[in-house]
Amino acid sequence: MTRPSPARRLQTLAAAVATAAATLTTAAPAQAAPTACTTPEPGAGWYGDNRARLQQLIDRYGDCAPHRPHRARPVAVFDWDNTVVKNDVGDATMFWLLRNGKVRQPHGGDWSTTSRHLTPAAAQALATACGPLARPGAPLPTGTPEGAACADELHTVYGTSATRTGAAAFAGWDRRTTDPAYAWLPQLMQGWAADEVRGFAAAARTENLAAPIGAVQRVGTGTATAWVRYYDQQRDLIETLRRAGFDVWISSASPQPVVEVWAQDVGIAADHVIGIRNTTRDGRLTSHFQGCGSVPDGADTMTTYIDGKRCWINQEVFGVRGRAAEKVQPPARRQVFAAGDSDTDISFLRDATALRLVINRNKNELMCRAYDNSDGKWIVNPMFIEPKKQKPGPYPCSTTGYTDHDGTPAPVRRPDASIVPDQTDTVF
Repeated sequence: MTRPSPARRLQTLAAAVATAAATLTTAAPAQAAPTACTTPEPGAGWYGDNRARLQQLIDRYGDCAPHRPHRARPVAVFDWDNTVVKNDVGDATMFWLLRNGKVRQPHGGDWSTTSRHLTPAAAQALATACGPLARPGAPLPTGTPEGAACADELHTVYGTSATRTGAAAFAGWDRRTTDPAYAWLPQLMQGWAADEVRGFAAAARTENLAAPIGAVQRVGTGTATAWVRYYDQQRDLIETLRRAGFDVWISSASPQPVVEVWAQDVGIAADHVIGIRNTTRDGRLTSHFQGCGSVPDGADTMTTYIDGKRCWINQEVFGVRGRAAEKVQPPARRQVFAAGDSDTDISFLRDATALRLVINRNKNELMCRAYDNSDGKWIVNPMFIEPKKQKPGPYPCSTTGYTDHDGTPAPVRRPDASIVPDQTDTVF
């Protein structure tokens, strides 16, 4: 048998190698590069490396990460007023109610029925100013000249927690679970159906978005802020998180129906809004609230305020029931990201396991914890519209930065009980 020449053998070998290579390529194609996570818009307003830190969060926990398809969606929780929007949508609605005569005379003309924390002095001042104007249950004419004194008293009690003569308007509440002035707005909505309140909020929203920045309005004989704006950066961040697979919620100390109306515009449905929630009777709001944790409906002592926000988030987002909802949960049952601007937001921000965004409004306890940054998970950003100037002196973290349950000022403490030293305002 004639052997093939060396050249022929080389040609045959080369052909075999090429065939094998083609077969391997067909059988095991190269892995496609992983899809990049969505990215927040690079527009102005983000301070320092905050946008990069947010991107790291998205890259780690978003649905582009290799481990995400087999785990629960990561949770992100935003406060609303002065966190997602500039100014307060509860205030905007309150002022609209007063200008349009939508606050009802309480049952029996007894203003103490509007809040268990209203003082006798405040109840008397309101009865004097408002009592002759309408029968019990009927709307008060607070948008008319004859109702101006009533509007002034309501506005003052709501805005300053005092009467027009300076008497304390509220007493006897737990400073870590509710704020009776915040809670008074949904209580003044008693007698209206939730859909009617949504209509009031929508009308106020239209007016406040149309008004120029800096506008004021007349309420009674005084004036009040008349404008609200969405922060474009926060709207974009919420959309980015949602596209990346995050389960995004709003937790606010404004009334539930009011926040529902405003949250629609950033893509958050009503079932992902946690505001102050009234109980209802015959389809109408009452002056009492739904309970959370160990607090039953009608007790009115656990609203979406500081530790109350923790309870409501644990209960509504993570399904924790009973007294356990008032406690810090294991990491797997906590939000990975939280954003807030006020001491109202302290507890749910601290519960966030990965990153906490603070909008700087110079609130003592919040800024003490954010600037101390003991675990490296806090980032601070100036307000995106009309940011505050640098606080001239340090935050009193080591002495009075914390407000205890009974209102006593105390030092701000870390989880290990060490005292946070006074902090300087550096992000403004």
